[in-house]
Amino acid sequence: MSKQGLAAAGAEENGTKSGLVKRPKKHQKKRQSAEFHAVESTKKTVNFLDDSDRKLTDTSSISKTSVKEVARQLLKSRMELPIWDAKNALLKKFRDNRVLILVGETGSGKSTQIPQFINECDFSREGCVAITQPRRVAAVNLARRVAQEQGSKLGDTVGYSIRFDDCSSRSTRIKYMTDGMLLRELINDPLLSNYHTVILDEAHERTLLTDMLLGFVKKIIKKRPALRVIVMSATLDAERFSDFFDGAEICFISGRQYPVQVHYTYAPEVDYVDAALRSVFQLHTQLPAGDILVFLTGQDEIEALESVIKDYSKQLPPNVPQLHVCPLFASLPQEQQMQVFQPAPPNHRKVVLATNIAETSITISGIRYVIDTGLAKVKQYNARLGLESLSVAPISQSAARQRAGRAGREAPGQCFCLYTEQDFEKMSKETIPEIKRIDLAQAVLTLKARGQDDVIHFDYMDPPSRESLARALEHLYSIGALGDNGKITDIGYQMSLIPLVPSLARALLSAVENDCVAEVIDIVSCLSTDSLFVSPQDKREEANEAWSKFRHKLGDHLTSLNTVRQYLSVNVSARKSWCQKNFINKRALKTVLDIRKQLQEHANRAGWNCTANDNYNAESVLCSFLHGYITNTALLHPDGSYKTVIGNQNVSIHPSSTLFGKKVESIMYHESVFTTKPYARGVTAIHASWLTEVAPHYLGRQSA
Repeated sequence: MSKQGLAAAGAEENGTKSGLVKRPKKHQKKRQSAEFHAVESTKKTVNFLDDSDRKLTDTSSISKTSVKEVARQLLKSRMELPIWDAKNALLKKFRDNRVLILVGETGSGKSTQIPQFINECDFSREGCVAITQPRRVAAVNLARRVAQEQGSKLGDTVGYSIRFDDCSSRSTRIKYMTDGMLLRELINDPLLSNYHTVILDEAHERTLLTDMLLGFVKKIIKKRPALRVIVMSATLDAERFSDFFDGAEICFISGRQYPVQVHYTYAPEVDYVDAALRSVFQLHTQLPAGDILVFLTGQDEIEALESVIKDYSKQLPPNVPQLHVCPLFASLPQEQQMQVFQPAPPNHRKVVLATNIAETSITISGIRYVIDTGLAKVKQYNARLGLESLSVAPISQSAARQRAGRAGREAPGQCFCLYTEQDFEKMSKETIPEIKRIDLAQAVLTLKARGQDDVIHFDYMDPPSRESLARALEHLYSIGALGDNGKITDIGYQMSLIPLVPSLARALLSAVENDCVAEVIDIVSCLSTDSLFVSPQDKREEANEAWSKFRHKLGDHLTSLNTVRQYLSVNVSARKSWCQKNFINKRALKTVLDIRKQLQEHANRAGWNCTANDNYNAESVLCSFLHGYITNTALLHPDGSYKTVIGNQNVSIHPSSTLFGKKVESIMYHESVFTTKPYARGVTAIHASWLTEVAPHYLGRQSA
């Protein structure tokens, strides 16, 4: 259905004249010529849809005032939001509907205001409103903003809950959380009885966990009539959600989006990172004030471009402002993520280098220009082979519009697409839901732990393939999470309580038995972030020599353990220079230490022994991981190739591994990825005899 048709349908169904439902204005297009130097383009003016208002106010000037005074000052800006005019109409909708689908246009303010409006309803006198977010940075930022608006200390009336960090209390009445944290609460509270309302925000992103929550809350409202559910989306896909919830009412909220000029290149850019670099400096030297947001595909690209921009910035003339570069990606430590929301220093223009984390989940004040590579890293899982590929692929048209809309949040802006208009037309209309394309082992374990034994007939919005479900069930059985009858085991239930993927959760539980929890936690922390090692093109030999002191002859797992342990032995004041000298990614190590601390706290609460042992037993550590990696193993064959133990598929050791080019009788690996061919990454040598010792229940069946 067209945007106008969908809006009209919503207006007819709602039958309200309150201004709550407004038909979006038709986009006006205008072709012009454009000068964009090295990256030439055509351009057209178009208004883009976007997500709800996420702007964080800089409160540095009022930091000495009371929180109540801050709230009074922010009330004026709240009342200027488009959603404020619809407040009374929305309150009536909340009272009259148990399920509501809310489409909020750009700048409407739905993510910050809807929870506060709900708490003014009679049904909200007891309990709390939960608002889920796909990303941690959004949950934290929104909670901080709403706490300010409420005149509350963060963690009191307004709080948040993300993995390893619960900033809430018994007095919390508005709680922002990641999808995974609400799913975790379902284990001990299957009817979500602590909440009078559940808001699923950013539902259009269709992450795996969001889709699972949709199925669970649909099931819960049949058992608990008092619960209210609001599904919020930033794009006009409301009918899908309405149909899923048996014809739930759809409401549209007008927003506040300024025009954005979209520039396309005349010809495709072969090197999009280089094109992004050139574009940053062209915009900086030729266009008026305003910060720049660049969309890239991953941490490696972001850090490489960050370094080059900083180097080139030194060559800027004295009369040209400097560039203040801020990276933003999921594994970046939280305090570093927060830096993107701070204003640039005087006489600087801020350049934010981000993954698609900045597409819809957050809004960064000051952005006037967007540079869009049109690409993202996408996971694709081949259930038949059990191989997952992580490849750079074109984004959808919907995602491209979201990215462009980032430039028009506060004033008219411009988006410079590093692809042609013809390439835009070839993009898929919407992003494929995660549930259709990734490994489902964690999803199936989540379902089983919450009492959903029949995972095939669970109420999915988009059912996954039976082959993907079967592969997930087989993997969980192989690591002992499921029994012969397909039901969750005690070990599987314990795994579901650990905020890690099933294979790593199983390794941690085995470490408890093998008395090597501290060592396994250190390694797991390293596996949860990108590469620890930095390899500059002009210093590869020097870097390779520096890394030799960390390498363990058995492979990557113990190499990462050596790296962490040596880093921790260095005086804090000397760690930065130590990382530079040894070509270690200090930012990645900071993330490792954060995860390590959080896992240690989890282990301490569970009563596990976390004392580090310099004389650890390597076999105990590796066998602990093997309990989780039994399907990620391969044997050396006479022709020199490795074939997987399960499936007999060829797999090669990734060039980044310390075992690359070496031959050992058998290997286990953290993940298998397909680039030019199937590769094993995070590889360690093991004895073939360990396999049947660790998983006789599974491998015995395979050979039978």
